[in-house]
Amino acid sequence: MERSYWLDLFTGKTWVEFLAAGGKVSGFRKSRWSVVQKMKPGDWLLCYVTGVSRWIGILEVVGDPYQDSTPIWVDEEFPCRFPVKVVLALPPEAAVPVKLLGPKLSYFKDAPASMSWTGHFRGSPAREKPMDAQVIIEALFEAQQNPVSRPFNEAQWNKMPKSYDSGDDIVTVPEGGEPETEEVQVSPKGLDAPTHEEIQWLLLRMGSEMGFDLWVAKNDRKKSFQGHEFGQLTNMKHKLPAQFDEATNKTIELIDVLWLDGNAIVAAFEVEHTTSIYSGLLRMADLVAMQPNLNIRLFIVASDERREKVLEEIGRPTFCKMKTPLREHCRFIPYSELRKKHEQLGDYLHYMKPEFLDEIAE
Repeated sequence: MERSYWLDLFTGKTWVEFLAAGGKVSGFRKSRWSVVQKMKPGDWLLCYVTGVSRWIGILEVVGDPYQDSTPIWVDEEFPCRFPVKVVLALPPEAAVPVKLLGPKLSYFKDAPASMSWTGHFRGSPAREKPMDAQVIIEALFEAQQNPVSRPFNEAQWNKMPKSYDSGDDIVTVPEGGEPETEEVQVSPKGLDAPTHEEIQWLLLRMGSEMGFDLWVAKNDRKKSFQGHEFGQLTNMKHKLPAQFDEATNKTIELIDVLWLDGNAIVAAFEVEHTTSIYSGLLRMADLVAMQPNLNIRLFIVASDERREKVLEEIGRPTFCKMKTPLREHCRFIPYSELRKKHEQLGDYLHYMKPEFLDEIAE
């Protein structure tokens, strides 16, 4: 069976604790269980230390995943675990700075202007592309055979893991570590914030790469992102499925993005950038009311800062008193999670099913 490669993030502290416990168990947060279950014996974990931004080791998965809270790490449980063996472990001074490999790694070359390369290191486990993995593995074995001692920032190495939301500045923190301080980009008061068109394009591109037909809101056909006109996508539908009545079609044709499998709607997305969240929810509610037997994933996609507003609006009596409350159908995806997931999946989108949205939706 072909080996898969995964990113495994550590701080200096959690790396030392892992080795001190025997180097036999790697763990992740409870929210990552669905991803951890996809890992299999023989897969390799490429270990990266945040803060100092260095590749430090390789672990091999040697057993099935399980959940356990036996203390290994001081500051967090990381209860989603599996047995591993150490293939390679470097001392911190000999670890490989990620920027040395930058020109050879896809996430340095392919990152959009609105994102830093550090976006790749904001959550683990995450699949690594085979071509990136080979670059990293070769560099690690070379560093083991011919070590080069490089000074490193001990304060960054020893930083405590934490996660925070600092008011207007939403900082996505790596698994078990600090944000990358060299180049991490946040969006204070809208600076470097994504546009409605970018998010709409990401949804269309993800659906296209997964093999779905697409629908974009009728009045958005001429919109574009970075020169890509939405209506020109090869798998873009220009007519809605014939099984819906006229009233349903009038609602559906204004939904921002649909993924379709033949005539079946697989997922529907409303991107609420600056417009009223209520209007998007109302379209979703109308769809549910008119087609109560449809099993469709419905999502409101908005900035992280609008999370509370989405929850407030979906809690309105109008939506709660429906035969089936709208909150049971419709979920929230923050921009940051959508961007991160798109970057993490990369070439693997072709193999994904829409269930992966459940990992990032709230």
